[in-house]
Parts: sequence; structure tokens; C-alpha cells
Amino acid sequence: MILVFVEDGRDELSQQAIAFARRLGEEVQAVLVGPGAGEHAAGLGAFGVAVAHVAQDERVGAYAPAAWAGAIVTLVGALQPVAVIGPGTDRGNEVLAHVAARLEQPLSANTTALTLGSPAAVTRVRWGGSLLEEAELHGGPLLITVAPHALAAETANGGQAEVRTFAPTLTEGDLVVRVAERVAVGGGGIALADADVVVSGGRGVGSAEGFAVIEELAALLGAAVGCSRAVTMAGWRPHTDQVGQTGTKIAPEIYIACGISGATQHMAGCKGAKHLLAINPDAEASIFASADYAVIGDLHEVVPAISAELRKAKGQ
Repeated sequence: MILVFVEDGRDELSQQAIAFARRLGEEVQAVLVGPGAGEHAAGLGAFGVAVAHVAQDERVGAYAPAAWAGAIVTLVGALQPVAVIGPGTDRGNEVLAHVAARLEQPLSANTTALTLGSPAAVTRVRWGGSLLEEAELHGGPLLITVAPHALAAETANGGQAEVRTFAPTLTEGDLVVRVAERVAVGGGGIALADADVVVSGGRGVGSAEGFAVIEELAALLGAAVGCSRAVTMAGWRPHTDQVGQTGTKIAPEIYIACGISGATQHMAGCKGAKHLLAINPDAEASIFASADYAVIGDLHEVVPAISAELRKAKGQ
């Protein structure tokens, strides 16, 4: 049996982790912790989950990595799964790292393939996506997080998952670090992680004011606005807009990168995009090696021209 840590039953990356587990040929069960954990638990049956285990303890209502890991460890002790798999998100990696420390087992993070055995064989993304590492994974249970967008979330035409509750074994020490308050990000708009279209600007935009043409195009396309790390370091845009290994990892239908050179760190965040349109005056920019469509030119001329044509098409 494979146990999958699910952050939220509606979360695509958690659904991808379930799809990864199903490919191993074992029964798949899920564990959910946190606020509203049981709300969408039964619906995981559509993705092939046989049983969804929901932690019942008001102390894990807010995110507390050690406490969430303690809940998973409690369930591991009772179920003895072959492997515990989680999504390669910030929380997935953090919680599974705590699980690994408690169980004194290695963790394979950002994994793209797993072959069960003794030892198991894993393929994992390293160096911001610039290489794939093949390695052996010893011990048990196997602890894995799945690289975002390494495979698609797939339904299994299943019914409802059986929902079971359990009481995790926790200590006060598990609750020392936890979320005490949430502060909403200002500005509203479309979230990067959920957008079907993302328009990003890099150092080539030139200034915070230069993002006006990026925002205009994004508004016409109903897109989210993103940026590179160089932009956030310059203070032109907030970190929440950053696409990259240390920012948000995205998987839109189309990604429009304006004035972005294509550093490895940035490409690690946008490699899930279905199509990439790159606009850059440097014909040798490394981003063109990954682009489906390339425009060699000044974004300050090209982007407004695209916006003008869109307005014409819309009759504006």
C-alpha cells in the first residue's frame, strides 16, 4: 500500500502525487491534515484513492509542519505503507522532511520516477531542473516528494473514497512552530499558480514603471503578471510575482516571457508551461532554446504592438 500526503483534495499538485503513486501498482490511500481536511476527502476516489485518512485534532487546524508530520508518522505506524509520497510543494517538502527525520529515513525530493525494490530506484530533478539524477533509495517506508508537473493529474473513474478519521499522537513541542496569522496579498488579480496565461517581465523591462506594458498585455489576455528574480531583487515587483525555483512554479497554457534571458533558476519555475513565447532583443539568449515561439526584438516595441492588435480584434 502507498500512502499519499494530500494538502487539499482540489490541489493539482496533490492530485499529481496520487497519479504518481497509482503508477506503482499498489493500493493508494491518502492522509489529510489541517483545516477542512475532510471536506474533499471522499472525492479523492475519483483519482484512485481507496481510503482517505483524516487527522482529527484541533491543534493541527493551522499549519504546523512538525505536528502535521507527527500525524503522518502516527498513521505510518498503524498502516506500515511501502512508501509515503507527497507533492513537491513548499509544504509537501517541508512536512515530508520532518517525517524523514522522525523515521530516520532518507527523503527523495523532486522525484520524477520510482521503481520499487530493495533498494528502490529513483530519478529526481537536481540543480534547478538542469539535470536528472538517478539514484538508489534504501530503507522503508520509502519517502518521496513528486516534482511539480512531472506528470499530469489523472482521474481513475473511481467512486467515493472511504473516509476514516484518526487521532494523531502529538506533543506540545510539535506545535512550537505554526501559522499564527495570515495576511492577504494586496492587489487581487489572477494567482500565478492558477493562471492559464502568464505574462512575465525580466531585467529587460528596465524599471518598475516599464511593467505598464506588461500589465496592459496581461489585462487584455486575462493573464497573471510574473517576473524574474532580477526584477524582485531590484525592487520593481514583489516576491509573490516571481516565477522560478525560489518563486512560484507555474504550468499555464502559454507563458509569455519578455526581456528574460532564461537563467536555469527561472526556467525551473516555468518548465511546466504548455507553450512558451519569448521576446528578447538578444538572439543568443538562452531562453530561446526552450521557446516554442521566438520574437527577437525590443519588448518596448513588440509588447505594445501585440496589445494594439488585441485591442483591434476586440473592437476597442
